[in-house]
Amino acid sequence: MVAAGVTEIQRLKFVIPGEKKSSLSIFWQVPQYVLVGASEVFMYVGQLEFFNEQAPDGIKSFGSSLCMASMSIGNYVSSLLVNVVMVITARDGSPGWIPENLNSGHMDRFYFLIAGLTAVDFIIYVFCARWYKCINLDTREKGIELEEQEKELLAKV
Repeated sequence: MVAAGVTEIQRLKFVIPGEKKSSLSIFWQVPQYVLVGASEVFMYVGQLEFFNEQAPDGIKSFGSSLCMASMSIGNYVSSLLVNVVMVITARDGSPGWIPENLNSGHMDRFYFLIAGLTAVDFIIYVFCARWYKCINLDTREKGIELEEQEKELLAKV
């Protein structure tokens, strides 16, 4: 989002007066799309790995569906955030951060707001990750199997 904010600042500098276009090269968007794409890949893979490794066999599909549900909820929250920012920033005749004509707005501020929210989210994530204790399902399942074998042996004696 920081890369998107910097790109937007540059785009606004190259706006052609009286027109709705900018002379800034489209290739300025490459870094932000590479970063967003890479972050989504790492996030989705990591989230699915977490659910598959930390959930018992009986509810692994529930974990995968929870992963997908969290992504869809994130999309709704994103839409809500855009609407809230538009309402709050467009007061008293001001075009706001996200107007119809983006050349008169400040999308860069919106991108930096998202970057700030992401930083806060990362701090919360680090706190929760330090608090979380991983479980080893393989060891626990082997322990249950050993207990069952011991019970069978005792029942034979």
